[in-house]
Amino acid sequence: MTINKAHYAMLILIVCMPIIFLSGCLSDDEAITIDMDEIDTTLKTQSNVSSLKIAVSAMISPTETIVYYEDLLAYISKKINHPIELVQRETYAETNDLVESQYLDAAFVCSGAYIDGRDRFGMELLVAPVVKGEPVYYSYIIVPIDSDATRFEDLRGKKFAFTDEMSNTGKLSPTCMLALINETPDSFFSGYIFTYSHDKSIEAVSKGLVDGAAVDSLIWDYNSARNPVYTNKTKIISKSQPYGIPPIVVHPDTNPDFKIELQNILLTMHEDPEGADILKHINIDKFTIINNSAYDSVGEMSVFAEAQGAEDE
Repeated sequence: MTINKAHYAMLILIVCMPIIFLSGCLSDDEAITIDMDEIDTTLKTQSNVSSLKIAVSAMISPTETIVYYEDLLAYISKKINHPIELVQRETYAETNDLVESQYLDAAFVCSGAYIDGRDRFGMELLVAPVVKGEPVYYSYIIVPIDSDATRFEDLRGKKFAFTDEMSNTGKLSPTCMLALINETPDSFFSGYIFTYSHDKSIEAVSKGLVDGAAVDSLIWDYNSARNPVYTNKTKIISKSQPYGIPPIVVHPDTNPDFKIELQNILLTMHEDPEGADILKHINIDKFTIINNSAYDSVGEMSVFAEAQGAEDE
């Protein structure tokens, strides 16, 4: 499928699937596939007790999601004295649908998915992580370590990796960068792929499968600090403006007592030695209350992308 500006209006939805495959303007004989194991996990303390369900939208591959969140969810389960099931879905849209239907009790979502859920059914912010002293993250443009590229514009005519058509840091941000110079992915790149997880985009760049990629700064920074096997083979040539960090959300009609309890556990986690140790290992300082205005820039880019799409119709 060739991407055009008409698709931009859907960019506020964020999707992530656990297989990297070719899309857009690359031909079938150029297809690149990186397979991953799909992992389901349930953090249960009592088999005869129904679990609370918390989803983690897969900005990273399912395997790496377990690495990030298993200890955190186990900690929450211990504090509320109730089993928790970690729910993963192929797309961010599916996770939003599960929040909307109240199948989920809470979810870790990306900023673009929050904008969509807020506008569609009043998805409610619970808390957000603070990383390096701020509740923000960035879109990084990365290239192989030995690349001659020193700025985004140097990737003209090259092969590029997006995370997903609906990802903020992995698609919306770089697409808006192109629009500002009157370009589109089709006009600017010789070809592009969708990896459907930020860690797979990093891997694709490190292996020279593509000449560059747009990735979530949180994922690149975490891998660089904890497991730099692929990040060591890449370098950052562009860093976006700050965006409101991916939050933890609930349905507006979620039981108020549960919302308050979960919020308090997360807000005080950094004060507990056990909780602080878990946060340290996932590069989070603490959790904080965050205002809707933190996500204004993502909403504005979505409106801009919609306008660009309308002009192309």
